[in-house]
Amino acid sequence: MRVAVVSMYTTAHRETPALWRARRVAEALAADGHEVLWLCSQWWDGTDREFRQRDVRYRGVTQGPASGSFRSKLPFALRRASPDVVHAVNVPPSHVSTTTRACRVLRTPVVVDWWGTNDEIGDSTQYRAAARKPSRVITPSETVRTSVREYGAADEKVCVIPESVDFDLVESADVDDRTDLVYLRDPIDEHANVEGFLLALAELRDRDWRATVIGDGPGREAAEQAAADLRIDDRVTFMGRLQPAEFVPILKGAHAFAQTATREPFATGLLWGLACGCIGIVQYQAESSAHELVENVDRGRRVTSPQEIADAIVDCRHDRRATVNRTFAGFDHDAVVAEYVDVYETVVDEFGLW
Repeated sequence: MRVAVVSMYTTAHRETPALWRARRVAEALAADGHEVLWLCSQWWDGTDREFRQRDVRYRGVTQGPASGSFRSKLPFALRRASPDVVHAVNVPPSHVSTTTRACRVLRTPVVVDWWGTNDEIGDSTQYRAAARKPSRVITPSETVRTSVREYGAADEKVCVIPESVDFDLVESADVDDRTDLVYLRDPIDEHANVEGFLLALAELRDRDWRATVIGDGPGREAAEQAAADLRIDDRVTFMGRLQPAEFVPILKGAHAFAQTATREPFATGLLWGLACGCIGIVQYQAESSAHELVENVDRGRRVTSPQEIADAIVDCRHDRRATVNRTFAGFDHDAVVAEYVDVYETVVDEFGLW
């Protein structure tokens, strides 16, 4: 299948969760034998119009990020690409509108991958247009699905495809038992709320535990200072950004994973922790979908405050330790990318009917 990804930005321009998701999907599709072309602004050196990386072809619609020029040139780029289906990132939303208009003429279905909205890029009117026009809108969680429906997307045109993990790695990795409790999020930013985890740990000063915080970002320094202020910094290790091959053994050796972030379209770190056998302790937040991963799951706890996190940590000591949880095998990379292909094939068939 020929898939055209439409996003002026790539991870070479901005490292955002939405763009990393698009890149992971594009590379997984290419590895599976599909022809993937990413229409973007040029981010590589030289005068070559195209650049290939991990079997994904990147074609520069503009020489650099320029929203107006990108939109004006995009219809011609789509016509030259002649894809079977277009996969568009929802930010900026004006680019989605341009894509859907062009593809209506080209008789090509458009699938929009909707991670969330960015108040700095586009307004509510543009997001409403982006939600209503595509053949399908894919969201990472029910929480985001609800948001898209509020923008006006028809219920039958919105589907959920979660983030994924490398379950082969989870099963094959060694066990590193350096810690009991883990927090993992990248980036550690204004939504990370590491302090909620640290406040819970401070309630347990008189108990025996070791904790690890994995991730990096603008909020890391404040989190380290909070640990020092709470006088638990000698028992909390901040490890910075790690790759899955580095953090999976640590998760397999830990007993519980704490999820406290205030905004989370999909809690990827929590998914890794649950797959590695951790008991997931999730603090409910209005703008976070994390609670969805522990609904009806034996090794999951839902709480509402740092005090309840502390209580759940104490309570989970009665649960056996585990290093793999096959309940989450369905979140493997291959299984999730197959869900994207199913959506593509469905919208292509629907277009064929008309």
